[in-house]
Amino acid sequence: MKVTNGIGMLAIILLASCSVPNENSSDEKAQELVLEESPKEMLKQAYQLFKEGKDAESIQLANRVLEIGREAKNDTLIGRALTSLCRNSQRKLDTTRLAELSIELSDLAASSGNQQWLMYRAHMNAEMWRLIGNMDRAEDFYKESMRISFETGAMGMYTIDHFNKSFVSIAKGDFETARGLIKKYYELRRERDPKSEDAYGLIALAYLLEQEENYKGAHEVATVTRRLFKEQNLFPEPPDEKPLLQVEAKVKEMLNQSALEEISKNSVSSSVSSLLEKYLK
Repeated sequence: MKVTNGIGMLAIILLASCSVPNENSSDEKAQELVLEESPKEMLKQAYQLFKEGKDAESIQLANRVLEIGREAKNDTLIGRALTSLCRNSQRKLDTTRLAELSIELSDLAASSGNQQWLMYRAHMNAEMWRLIGNMDRAEDFYKESMRISFETGAMGMYTIDHFNKSFVSIAKGDFETARGLIKKYYELRRERDPKSEDAYGLIALAYLLEQEENYKGAHEVATVTRRLFKEQNLFPEPPDEKPLLQVEAKVKEMLNQSALEEISKNSVSSSVSSLLEKYLK
């Protein structure tokens, strides 16, 4: 219903903009803003649907925005729609579709002269190959994404890829590098927001502790992560939830029920800051 309403509303807006004459330049600018914002809202909704596992609806919205972008020759809408579709290819591990979309992003970067589309291409490929388990390939793509994001000043992507790349280091057994990447992720987050209590990065910390065989610590962090996700209405993406699920399965195997319950009970008041102070020194 949300998809139908969103597309229907966009159609009404488009019709109205064609049929109602503009009385002055400010009205024209207002209409342009509405037209610009509507596809952006559709992409936000596509992302939310993806996080909730509703891929068919998410893909439908992204494809609609792609059509709008191509009709308007709007490189930003085209690129963001392609990136959204890249994300959807992860769920089914559809590397063929990802390769097709990657070519389109590369072509868009070449035609527009905008390197951010190569950055998104690299990031999405890194996510896919990490999910599949090809860590060498994932690492190469993360390095490419981080190089471009740093050079272009895309600090949001640069920050998140420290978190993402830490999973690769953990999977390879390089815990020292992983710990450094998680620390840098939180430093960058707090440079932008000193009061940041980002729960998402705790997934990497839980995975690190589990791989270091600190099962009690891993369970504590994983439990707090799930609690904060519920409180903040967050949905982990597939490449990120996979190691969290692994942690949760492993600690149940290694700890008895009484230990699990005691740790869960004692972690009710734990925060992001307290866990970082305890386990990320």
